[in-house]
Amino acid sequence: MKDSMSLKDMESYRGRLEVPDDFDSFWSKEIKKIEAKPFKLIKRNFGDNIKNVVFYDLFFKGTDNGIVHAKCIFPAHEKNIPVVFYFHGYMGQALDWVDFMQYAAIGVGVVAMDVRGQQGQSVDNGTYAGNTVLGHIIRGAVDGPDHLFYKNVYLDVYTLIETVADMSRVDKEHLYSWGGSQGGALSLIAAALNPRIKKCATQYPFLSDFKHVLEMGDRGLPYMMSYLGILSFMIHFIRRKTS
Repeated sequence: MKDSMSLKDMESYRGRLEVPDDFDSFWSKEIKKIEAKPFKLIKRNFGDNIKNVVFYDLFFKGTDNGIVHAKCIFPAHEKNIPVVFYFHGYMGQALDWVDFMQYAAIGVGVVAMDVRGQQGQSVDNGTYAGNTVLGHIIRGAVDGPDHLFYKNVYLDVYTLIETVADMSRVDKEHLYSWGGSQGGALSLIAAALNPRIKKCATQYPFLSDFKHVLEMGDRGLPYMMSYLGILSFMIHFIRRKTS
């Protein structure tokens, strides 16, 4: 796959998608619906040799009865801990606990969410039938924006940040987001939806301009899934209109 756009044009390119007129009001309405939810924090023990890092499984109830899981890794003996929210790539899950210990070693906490409907411990709870990994981009599109799969994921991200920010050990003035591919997009979403995020780092953010990628002819994973999903959506939409 090769993009014909020049480097100069790429430097000023901001995507080809138009913003809907109700974009801001839609997300403001959805965020206002979110209420503080009880959460469960379960401490993990990986042996007596690890004394300077603490590990927790975090669970909370997400939108549309989803159950959201995140790994939390904090320096053991510090307060007012800055936190990085890490988001994984498409079809993946949070990295292993040991991959985040380097951050705790320098006094930084990491919270890594599992995206519902993919790998990991987050659960979509049957909001959408079947294997939701295929066609995530258009899942729920037939029924309108209120039913979009990624709307729920984005609100999970917002709720996660609110939940962690209220923890007594966390410095809520120093919260950051980071990820690549799908995680890169979710890192941007975190910063866009929740003003608590002060800095954002993203690598090749999938979902940010996927129509352009399809127009370029990429049929690789996961864009092939997007392409097939859009075809399935169009077939279903036409059948509904003609039935």
